[in-house]
Amino acid sequence: MDHQDCIFCRIIAGTIPSEKVFEDDRLVVIKDIAPKAPVHLLVLPKAHHPTLNEAASDPVLLGAMLACAARMAREQGIAEKGYRTVVNVNQWGGQVVFHLHLHILGGKPLTF
Repeated sequence: MDHQDCIFCRIIAGTIPSEKVFEDDRLVVIKDIAPKAPVHLLVLPKAHHPTLNEAASDPVLLGAMLACAARMAREQGIAEKGYRTVVNVNQWGGQVVFHLHLHILGGKPLTF
């Protein structure tokens, strides 16, 4: 896939509108457009990695994504009661958009 066809690359570039919650030099956090919980954010690396498999060689990025998730949970007021982080990988893992992203879900009791 050409990065110009990647919806998350286009959101990061600002050519598709989104509700950004946070941005730094490596990451963008947006609200999910079809939330599955009262708080449902997506942590997106600015660099295009189709899946977690391709990003595994960049542990600094992966650590930044998790640290960002914890920070967002605190800022959203869900850290104390609990939240879930999810990274879907490839078709069988439920991945729909092939740009690495981490879901943060919380704000209610979550069942699996």
